[in-house]
Amino acid sequence: MLPPLQAIVDVALAERAGWTPRDLACACLDGGARFLQIRAKALASGPFLELCDTIVADSRAAGAIVIVNDRVDLATLSRAHGAHVGQEDLSVHDARRLLGAEAVIGFSTHRVTQVQASLELPASYTAIGPVFGTRSKDTGYDAVGLALVANARDLCGGRPLVAIGGITLETAPRVIASGATCVAVISDLLVGNTPAERVRAYCRALR
Repeated sequence: MLPPLQAIVDVALAERAGWTPRDLACACLDGGARFLQIRAKALASGPFLELCDTIVADSRAAGAIVIVNDRVDLATLSRAHGAHVGQEDLSVHDARRLLGAEAVIGFSTHRVTQVQASLELPASYTAIGPVFGTRSKDTGYDAVGLALVANARDLCGGRPLVAIGGITLETAPRVIASGATCVAVISDLLVGNTPAERVRAYCRALR
């Protein structure tokens, strides 16, 4: 079973808020996050791998899962626990082949047909979103709302469902109540610029 919070360490967002990505990841771990995703859309492969190596080591010391967004190659090299891929990324089949049977592999979906198709793939979890409007990530899709989260939960059966997109501390419990196993959060972790405290509050709210 996945932890109820996936803390997404977005490199660009971290730097805009005055945090190094590693420091942000460590703050999330200090706050109790045990499921991290590293996201760096514009970072070159070398620095990205160095960052993955560091955060993977920190996360293992804390007993946390860490996955890499998009870059299955870097997840493999850094010995991360897995990767998250989208509709236009490396296929889930190829990700599974490269990362192995025990890896955590997430797959993004945005509508019912994609959720249904995801169930034929060897993913560890299906992600659905954006649940609400978000400026952290341009998916090209409209907000799906809580009704689709509930629908996706019914479709997924026993597969974990991760909800993402515009989720806040205030809305996260409703998203879980609608059927999500886990909420993935990016920008709301930096509200107040005290991510350890913010993550702590999420962990309390999602017990």
